[in-house]
Amino acid sequence: MFKKMPVVPAGCSAEPVSKTSFLPMHKKLTLAVTGALFIACAGSSFGAAPPTDKVDTTHLAVTDTEVTVGQLHSSTGTMAISETGAIEAEKLAIGQINAMGGVLGRKIKLIQEDGASDWPTFAEKAKKLLEENHVAAIFGCWTSASRKAVLPVLERDNGLLYYPTFYEGLEQSKNVVYTGQEATQQVFAGLDWVAKTKNAKTFYLIGSDYIWPRTTMKLARKYIETVLHGSVVGEEYAALGSTDFGSTINKIRLKKPDVIYAAVVGGSNVSWFKQLKAAGITGKDHTLLTLSVTEDEANGIGGENLVGFYSAMKYFQSLDTPRNKEFVKQFKAKWGADAPIGDVTQAGYEGPWIWKAAVEKAGSFDTDKVAKAEESGQISFDAPEGMVYLEPNHHLKTRLRIGEWRTDGQADIVYTSDYIMPNPFPTGY
Repeated sequence: MFKKMPVVPAGCSAEPVSKTSFLPMHKKLTLAVTGALFIACAGSSFGAAPPTDKVDTTHLAVTDTEVTVGQLHSSTGTMAISETGAIEAEKLAIGQINAMGGVLGRKIKLIQEDGASDWPTFAEKAKKLLEENHVAAIFGCWTSASRKAVLPVLERDNGLLYYPTFYEGLEQSKNVVYTGQEATQQVFAGLDWVAKTKNAKTFYLIGSDYIWPRTTMKLARKYIETVLHGSVVGEEYAALGSTDFGSTINKIRLKKPDVIYAAVVGGSNVSWFKQLKAAGITGKDHTLLTLSVTEDEANGIGGENLVGFYSAMKYFQSLDTPRNKEFVKQFKAKWGADAPIGDVTQAGYEGPWIWKAAVEKAGSFDTDKVAKAEESGQISFDAPEGMVYLEPNHHLKTRLRIGEWRTDGQADIVYTSDYIMPNPFPTGY
């Protein structure tokens, strides 16, 4: 018999789950509220759904049996290499939630839109999802440029976005939950590691030319110079989608930095790393730490072009825990044995579960009530990466990991930090 506050198996199979098959899994995977284990599915999945007029007072797309949400990623264009995994992970999570009975007794209906790696298109599609489809939430965006394009639409129409990408910080909105890390969790912690481990003093910064890399490198430069007392010997940006890095590589060979610090995104990574190897810059005698290569990108780059280089992420597919192994098994069962699972993919998986937890805590799909629940400091999730905690500033308290790439496109985790509180507005930056 279910009581009012059971533990929910967050990574359960997408196959229909009976009450009897559900119970034995509860020790494996949990979706919890700090201090009091609650979960939506308990009351709503297997009991009577609360009346629609009680859970939707703002005319969202909610019926007695269904709630509609949106998905907004690039399935085409240069960013598709990075965003495909998030698309798949969000669909996996939604399928699992539906198999458990949905949210507040309502199955989730998904409307998918393609931002097409074009920022104005993201804004246009977000407007459609909110004003025409009246979705209760949007799961999506990857680049900061796409998020910045969507943010005014979200705030004007009072919509919710669950954003899965590591990003530069310097932003906080009640309309966004940031399930990726911000700069103090990824950039500062990663620089601390490489400075200490590699005795690094000189850095060459290279990124794609848009908001996230430029802002991130500005933060990194100040941290390198004022905290680590190192120096930046070069800084360059390549247009999004660039495939020619010859000039940059020649400058790196001339400057001989202790660390190549990279934030090249999307399909450009394939050319960037292949050209580094062709120029003789490999992990054997150079330290490269990237903020933007996950298993999704490694799949396109080829492990032979990455081996010995490092990525700073909160999650790697190789994480050796029972929880993650089960997640990897479920993901590959749905999307194929060769489907890569990277940091943003895993953070994308977290979005629907955190939304579900907030809705059920609020007892409503109304944006303001959901946002208030998200700011309670009481929502946590047993994610594939480990427990994560949603802080009142709409960011997650998580750990940073450093992965060293292997020839098979997987990474050996060589460092795991303690939990790092999110601080999107660090003093002095």
